[in-house]
Amino acid sequence: MASQPSAPPAPLPAEERDAPPEYDRVRAWLITAMIVVFMVVNFADKAVLGLAAVPIMDELNISHGTYGLVSSSFSLLFSLSGLLVGFLSSRVTSRVLLLVMTLTWALAQLPVLVVASVPTLIAGRVLLGAAEGPAASMSMHALYKWFPPHRRGLPSALQISGAALGTLVSAPVLTWLITEHGWRSAYVALAVVSTAWALVWWRIGYDGPFDDDRAARAEARRGSGRPAARLPYRRLLLNGTVLGSIASAFGASWALSLSHAWVPSYLRTELGMTPGAAASTISAVAGFSLVLLLTVSPLMDLLKSRGVSSRWSSGATQGFVVCAAGCAMAAFPFVEGTVPRLLLIGLAFGTGAVAVPLHYMTVAEVVPTAQRGAVFGIVAATGTLPGLVGPTLTGHLIDAAGTTADGYRLSFLITALVMLLTGLLAVACIRPERDAARLATVPNGTLPQGG
Repeated sequence: MASQPSAPPAPLPAEERDAPPEYDRVRAWLITAMIVVFMVVNFADKAVLGLAAVPIMDELNISHGTYGLVSSSFSLLFSLSGLLVGFLSSRVTSRVLLLVMTLTWALAQLPVLVVASVPTLIAGRVLLGAAEGPAASMSMHALYKWFPPHRRGLPSALQISGAALGTLVSAPVLTWLITEHGWRSAYVALAVVSTAWALVWWRIGYDGPFDDDRAARAEARRGSGRPAARLPYRRLLLNGTVLGSIASAFGASWALSLSHAWVPSYLRTELGMTPGAAASTISAVAGFSLVLLLTVSPLMDLLKSRGVSSRWSSGATQGFVVCAAGCAMAAFPFVEGTVPRLLLIGLAFGTGAVAVPLHYMTVAEVVPTAQRGAVFGIVAATGTLPGLVGPTLTGHLIDAAGTTADGYRLSFLITALVMLLTGLLAVACIRPERDAARLATVPNGTLPQGG
């Protein structure tokens, strides 16, 4: 007698289908460690040109304006690639995206090793910028796939702290290589490190469970307020929280672009520091940023757990720190005395970094999970546009001014004004609870009204 076909399995109950993904603590923190190293390499790549600025300008006999152009060329495709890869992130795994980025970083170091000239410097920086444009947003997106929302404060801070740690570690190491073995040796070292990271990542860097449709449905069932369905990008981008987060990113990025391109040269030529002293100063500023990053983001999680709204915990905080850094930026060029000036330089270039993990956290609170990578890419693309403007503008100001000191002073004052305006805009606009509710309840095709 033929056996009867077995009945299909009964569908799982909705509660079981929509249960939150399981949190794998060990794997999550292993991925966090890899992403911290990823950010260390990322910022070492950014810093190498500034650390080698003086010997490169001397060897190639280039002006401040030309050097500023070389530095700004890094940002030529930076924002565009961040935008495009953000949209790709919903179709391509984070494992593949981060692998391709780091291998491209290694490739970008090669042109200047073949022929040292302004065109090859620009070619390498353009390629590097295109590969690093999505780095911060996509590595944060990859990190969030391993942590539930209420556990993301410390991992976010650690991810961004990789930027400060990258400068902290790379400044003395790369300066030693540049001084002892020539500036090309620093490029070789970075190419080797990028390749090594990519090989390890390919073995262990799988995507986590907190980024699928089940997670989004579970968030909606738990009443998180975040919209579960896809929404028009116009609506997502024109709400106050995303606009305010972009503003804080813009102000912090302007200072960061000058920090990489011009601060090493400023310390050597205007404050008379040796290469080693300048590297130590840059490392100290990075260490200060690292302490702030490891303190402030977990504090935001603590405040939220005690009922403080995201508007005041992570929203207003990022605006205030950008404003505080802007005030220090405006003050230090006019302060007499080396120690007070260095303290203000530390505040000006170290404090604004706190805004970076916070603006990702506030954006993540109002954006559907499925669209988070794309919106992160948009925020990164628009928020980092100063890298295309700031270094070149500074170089032209220095060449046009009566003295280099006057050129630097005017550049720092312009930076301070930008930071104050963007910081105040962030404080006024970021309201995650309000905007998440509006995005979840306003019908498709209409924009939420201000208020």
